[in-house]
Amino acid sequence: MSLGKLKAPKGANRERKRVGRGQASGLGKTAGRGGKGQKARSGNMHFEGFEGGQMPLQRRLPKFGFINQFRVEFQEVQVADLDAMPAGETVEAASLKAAGLIGGGRKLDAIRVVILGKGEVKNAHTVKVHRVTAGARAAIEKAGGKVEIIPAPQTMHQKAKAAKRAASEAAKR
Repeated sequence: MSLGKLKAPKGANRERKRVGRGQASGLGKTAGRGGKGQKARSGNMHFEGFEGGQMPLQRRLPKFGFINQFRVEFQEVQVADLDAMPAGETVEAASLKAAGLIGGGRKLDAIRVVILGKGEVKNAHTVKVHRVTAGARAAIEKAGGKVEIIPAPQTMHQKAKAAKRAASEAAKR
């Protein structure tokens, strides 16, 4: 077999449907579109996002995007950057911001900090942050430091759920 003798399989190539060529063709008069109505007209129903006259989704959504006001953003600090802090000092969001290691124009209590494990630390520090990777924790403790995790603030729903759970446990006793 050669490239010159290759053929498409039977039924792969169909002839195009020729509409409006008389009653005998089976697609005459209304050309397969049925009677009157929006779908029978030309130039309709062919654009993306059409929802039958309902306001389309792309017009219902905000024009300039969406920013979740409840998002939680973490400021990242590498373990090696902790050596910029004085030895023995407690490392927390306020001291990191003062040293210029984290930014963020938000309120200080809204800043969440995560320590990542890139590099090594030489000085011993007490680190009070929201998250620490396993490698970063190992590096800090190897240098003689200590890691304290700040618990995330609870939402009203979480507080109510915890109170309900405590009340049910107290009732069981």
